Amino acid sequence: MSDQFAEVQEKIKENLKNVKHKILVFSGKGGVGKTTMSVNLAFGLAHRGYKTGILDVDIHGPNVGKMLGIESIPVQEDSQVIQPAQVSDNLNFVSLGLFMDQDSAVIWRGPLKFKAITQFLGDTVWGERDFLIIDAPPGTGDEPLSVCQTIPDIDGSVIITTPQEVSLLDTRRAVTFSRQVNTPVLGIIENMSGFVCPHCGGKVNIFKEGGGRNIALHTNVDFLGSVPLEAEIVAASDKGEPFVNQETAAAKAVNGILDKIIKKVESDNSPKS
Repeated sequence: MSDQFAEVQEKIKENLKNVKHKILVFSGKGGVGKTTMSVNLAFGLAHRGYKTGILDVDIHGPNVGKMLGIESIPVQEDSQVIQPAQVSDNLNFVSLGLFMDQDSAVIWRGPLKFKAITQFLGDTVWGERDFLIIDAPPGTGDEPLSVCQTIPDIDGSVIITTPQEVSLLDTRRAVTFSRQVNTPVLGIIENMSGFVCPHCGGKVNIFKEGGGRNIALHTNVDFLGSVPLEAEIVAASDKGEPFVNQETAAAKAVNGILDKIIKKVESDNSPKS
């Protein structure tokens, strides 16, 4: 490890010393609802009274602000620190999307992405937080790698998948990635686990069902739960209104998942996968 990298690690460690739990949310494949899950997990934690931050490290597609409904509010910054955007008393966030025009494309190679992510981790005034949810882009590239390598005391990763085979194949790779970079796998969430008809309430398994649970069993990690696909989720996300506090099956599923995550990270004997 180079002296420069060690300095970056130490700076981030010092900056995050008052953040109790750091959790990476990512997926092996795109289009599985990873950012939707990240936002609703964070919003649900904040609603329960936990001081929570969201860091969006999806450099090329930063959408957290859109899903929180405050994408037009700029982050306050000076030459040395970044002040996160405030969502509520218990929730704030930082995203590259807050620094750029909505139509701009980020055309960066790895070193620039690494620099941006380490600045967000090391220069943002997170303050005292119970949770920092880090939303990474799909795959096992620069962004999740930068997070895992520069936060030595990260609690672990939550991996999002959908039930179909192509997603499950990439989920196995995501589990392997997390283990190879010494990041515990807190568990797998199966998203879009059946479509719930808004008229009759019937359920149709558009993308099959149960694949996430099977992968969790096969890879010896915890299965955190299944979240059904509902029309309300799309409408809420487009309006910047997290759905986790609604009276729907998906909201109940996410709250059940939150119960498991909180129990895992707050237990001194939390299993390390």
